Formats: sequence, structure tokens, C-alpha cells
Amino acid sequence: MSTTVTSQIRSGGGQDPKTQPVPSQKNVRKQRTLPKWFNLVAGAIAIGISATFLVFGQAEPDYVGAGLVAAFIFLVVAGIAGYIVEGRRYGNDRIATNVIVGAFVMAVIPLVSLLYTVIVHGWEKLSSEGYLTATTFGSSDPSAIVGAGHAIVGTLLITGVTALISIPFGVLTAVYLVEYGRGTFARVITFLVDVMTGIPSIVAGLFAAAMIPMINMQLFGSTQFKSGFMGSVALVVLMTPIVVRNTEEMLRLVPKDLREASYALGVSKSATIVKIVLRTSLSGIVSGIVIAVARVIGESAPLLITAGTTDVYNMNMFEGQMLTLPVYVYNEYTKGSQVTAWAGALLLILIVLILNLLARWIAKRFAPKGE
Repeated sequence: MSTTVTSQIRSGGGQDPKTQPVPSQKNVRKQRTLPKWFNLVAGAIAIGISATFLVFGQAEPDYVGAGLVAAFIFLVVAGIAGYIVEGRRYGNDRIATNVIVGAFVMAVIPLVSLLYTVIVHGWEKLSSEGYLTATTFGSSDPSAIVGAGHAIVGTLLITGVTALISIPFGVLTAVYLVEYGRGTFARVITFLVDVMTGIPSIVAGLFAAAMIPMINMQLFGSTQFKSGFMGSVALVVLMTPIVVRNTEEMLRLVPKDLREASYALGVSKSATIVKIVLRTSLSGIVSGIVIAVARVIGESAPLLITAGTTDVYNMNMFEGQMLTLPVYVYNEYTKGSQVTAWAGALLLILIVLILNLLARWIAKRFAPKGE
């Protein structure tokens, strides 16, 4: 027995795998790969062939079709070259990588084109003197200064009231579903939230238009139809389920260990929710709320029915019609003032962009220290 063990040790059979001798690099087969500049050459070939058909193939250039043809040629050339040089495994990997990158580029190009078009057509009017403070009153006069000041004020007022109603209602509903909701009642609420998430915006406008005049008639004897507050009610129907869903997901991400540790210290359930659960998920909740605001701030269909339109400033949410930026863009476009409509669209995009950047900053700034 001792002789056998000694022979195994001498032959290396008892050595740690980490101390085994490394095979010589000469015996390792080197994987052949395409050079780094191959994609540039293949892309140049694809663009050249596509440009040739673009110039000589049709009387009227089709840039979209040429781009699709170039992408297809590039994928074919890269795939064939990958199979020949790198083999089947790495060739498939190269094809999949190129398809993913191509899909990303195709998704980004329309966005860049949209931003470029809006900036080119709208920046001159947006940066002109008085545009941010003037109104459309007297726009039939060629010498009048036409602006979107009243639409900006209306957008801020209606969206602000919408947020004041939706945020507490949505957050409290999510807290109930996560921390307290059990049984049939919670399932019914979850089902209704799911239904409201997919409801068309025009239906929300019709709901507010039917409900508010009926309430006004019962309480005040008035059938005031269109107002800023009615527009806020329509947007509340759209924003609340978004807040509920986002807050619910953020609350479910909080580890149960934090709750149990708080209960073990004798802290009540309500105090645990406020001081532990909500504080831990605060950054995600706030960023989701900002995104929800950015979502409803661009709605036009429900506001055409509920808030209406006007050519002057209106600071009263409960009386008189009120204009918002999406409706302003629609009105100006239908009147033939396309330059003014482009400026309003650019302003609306800038507001949404700022809100999205704010949401990202909040999520990063107030995230838990461990992340």
C-alpha cells in the first residue's frame, strides 16, 4: 500500500490540480479571427453597392430602402466571412452581434431624425422675442407677436393639480397592495389598476366630461363643462395607475429582512413602512412619479374634450377654458401656422427631456448607499 502511494506521488497523481504543469502554448490551437477593420470594409462595400443602386436605379431616391439594402448586404458579407475564417460557432456569434447592433441603430435613427427635424423647424420661432410670454390672441394680425405663454401656464397648472391628486392616491394604494392587501378585495384592486393602465386616453376624457358636470349640477346648480380642473381629472385617471404600478414594484424590491429586523426591534408596522420601506425605495418611487408626469404632460385628446382651448391667460382652474401645449400644437397646425406648431412641439419635447433627466438624477442621488 505504501509503495503504491509513493509511486502516485512521484508520478504526480497526488498533486493539486492548481500545481499541474501547464500545457505548452505550442500545443494550443490558435483561434483565427477577422481583423478589427473588417467591419469598416464590409460596411463600406455595403454602402457602396447600395449607393450605386440609389443613384442609378430610380429617378426618385429611396433613402430608407437603400439603408435597408446596405444593412442586409453587410449582414450577408459579415456572416459569410465569419463562417469561412472563424468557423461556425464564432460566425454565428458575429451574425448575432451585428443583428443586435443593427437593431439598435435602426431604433436610434428615427429618434435622432425626429429631434433634428423638430429643432430645425422650431428653434427659430422658439428663440424669438416674446414667444414664451405672448399668446395667440390677435394672431390674425400679421404684425402681432404670437406665443405660447398661456399654453405653458395652462400645462403647468393642469399637470400640477394632476400630480397633487395622483401621487398620494397612487402611493397609498400601492402601500396597501404590498403591505396589507390580501384576499379578494386586493385582487379586485389589482385587476382594476391593470385595466386602467391600458385605458385609451380619449376614454378618460369622456369619463371626466360626463362626471364633473353632473357633480357641479348637484352641488352648485351649474353645468360648467370645460375647465382646467376637468382636464386634471381626466389626467388623474391616466396617471394614477402608472404611479400605483411603479410604486408597487419599488416596494416589492425592499428585502423582507429589513422589515423583519424592524419588527424584531419592536417597531410598529406603520412606522416600519414609513421609516424603512418607503425611505429605502424613495429614489425609485420619485423617479417613477416624474416619468408618470412626463407621460401625461403630452396628452391632447382628453384635454380637447375637458379643458378646451383659449387665446388668453386663464389662472382659474374651476372656471373658463384652459389651453395646454399639446392642444396648442394641434390648434396651430390645423390653422396652418406650422412654424408656431413646430416651436410648441420643440418646447414640449424639451420639458419631457428635462423631466426624464430629473428622474435619472433623483434615482442616482437618493439611491440607498449600498447600491
